[in-house]
Amino acid sequence: DPPFSLVKRAEEIEKADAMLGTHLSGKLDVIARQIRSLQDEARSIIEKADRDRELHRIKCSFEKRPGQTLYLYAKKDGEKIFSILSPEEWGPRLPYEYCGAYVLGLDGSFEAVP
Repeated sequence: DPPFSLVKRAEEIEKADAMLGTHLSGKLDVIARQIRSLQDEARSIIEKADRDRELHRIKCSFEKRPGQTLYLYAKKDGEKIFSILSPEEWGPRLPYEYCGAYVLGLDGSFEAVP
């Protein structure tokens, strides 16, 4: 067998290092994208929980039940209240500013009604 030259051996090591570096970089890029995606998802979950917490603290003169649509209104002084009456049901007698509708879920979360 002819002896390996040091130059050829060094070239093989350099190629292997380059290939491993590219492979490692690709894997780390995938992990970095997954981390960013998980951070975005966690941020979204926290924002929704904060919104739900705020909605549960809004004045309500009836018992909220899962599956029920609740209509959110703002009084002239800025206080928000829930009603079971939609803006259409209030008709021209609507005394408040309509802010949106939500359905209360079984888990206590609110889903905005489009």
